Amino acid sequence: AEVLLGGIRPDGPGAYYPPTVLAGVTPAMRAFSEELFGPVAVVHRVGSLDAAIDLANDSPFGLSSSVFTTEPQKADRVSEELETGMVWINSTSKSSPHLPFGGIKASGIGRELANYGFNEFANKKLVRSPGAA
Repeated sequence: AEVLLGGIRPDGPGAYYPPTVLAGVTPAMRAFSEELFGPVAVVHRVGSLDAAIDLANDSPFGLSSSVFTTEPQKADRVSEELETGMVWINSTSKSSPHLPFGGIKASGIGRELANYGFNEFANKKLVRSPGAA
């Protein structure tokens, strides 16, 4: 892989890591196939939109994805076909208390935050006695 931007941890206290962009990353590399919880972007060229969707879905993870395009029809199609719990159009992943947050596959079960979060962590029980309407 080639570091296009960042990649060097600055001296000093703390756990800061600068935004980093990697190019030339292949499917055999860990940076390609693992969830990167940090400011790291991997650039990988594909031959078509279908190939990009297939490659993105060929992962055990499915937390979040981002689609960058100027064509709303492509954004709609890709967001429907990507196997992730969240799809952001022309934006990176974010967390907000009023939006449901969560993934699918090996990236989590259910949602947290917003009303979805309350429902995930609540046990609902029906109790009905004879003669009740």
